[in-house]
Amino acid sequence: MPKGYWIAHAEVQDMDAWQRYVAGAKAAFEAHGARFLARGGAAEELEGAVGRTRHVVIEFPSLEAARTCWQSQTYQAARRQRGGAGEVTITVVEGLG
Repeated sequence: MPKGYWIAHAEVQDMDAWQRYVAGAKAAFEAHGARFLARGGAAEELEGAVGRTRHVVIEFPSLEAARTCWQSQTYQAARRQRGGAGEVTITVVEGLG
């Protein structure tokens, strides 16, 4: 079964709110087998820049686990904590078999 991935791009404007989100989302990620492959760190937008400075790649055991994590009550509660923290886009992608 192919793995699933979250690819997120964020521009954080309120670090305190962002940290509350991170703390709240931790349990959802753990419950769904998430493994962070990239989080923050140096990045360079080479094409089609979205103007975000924080980029995250999270691996899940499957595409379904990635979707279920996002839909979970735990993650949605954390997401509400992120309100006003900045701009975020998250794309769920199926890995290669």
